[in-house]
Amino acid sequence: MDIALLINHEENDLITACIRQEKWAQKLMYEEYYGKMMGVCLRYANNEDDALDILHEGFIKVFQHIHKYQPGTSLSAWIRRIMVNTAIDFYRKNIRRRTEDIDQAVHIDNSDADAVSQCSEREILKAVQVLSPAYRAVFNLYVIEGYSHKEIATLLDITESTSRSNLVKARVKLKEILTSRDFGYEG
Repeated sequence: MDIALLINHEENDLITACIRQEKWAQKLMYEEYYGKMMGVCLRYANNEDDALDILHEGFIKVFQHIHKYQPGTSLSAWIRRIMVNTAIDFYRKNIRRRTEDIDQAVHIDNSDADAVSQCSEREILKAVQVLSPAYRAVFNLYVIEGYSHKEIATLLDITESTSRSNLVKARVKLKEILTSRDFGYEG
């Protein structure tokens, strides 16, 4: 049984159609959220190919669990959470953990703190992608997603001190990359 939708495709009707695994609705949802969610995935990935893998795996999970979505909450936020969790799963599956203790972390000198304000969004994204997967995951979860070090430690199966250490090191590395504009590759 197909559902006739108005031109604006009401969100509830779209979700109902996705629950019923109607391909046109899944395609429409994918196209509507592709750009925003690709941006989320790019922050966690080494490159665009990995980001696409995370994105596609994330959308598979969205469509498998769309029946769990609570109407009245933000669909975009719900999909974003799935993408972040998929990126974390990708990190866990593909990366051998390198744990570094906070005692090894260097202190940050804020004398060039303005380097970021002189960079484009694309340059910052490239710099984040150059970070090691461990640094990138902690940086994104803490700075972008707002997780605590305790939550990050649980998610990534590391210690809180490793989370703090990796954040410090990620910030130092980002500062070096952005100050020198050395993204490690041409692009």
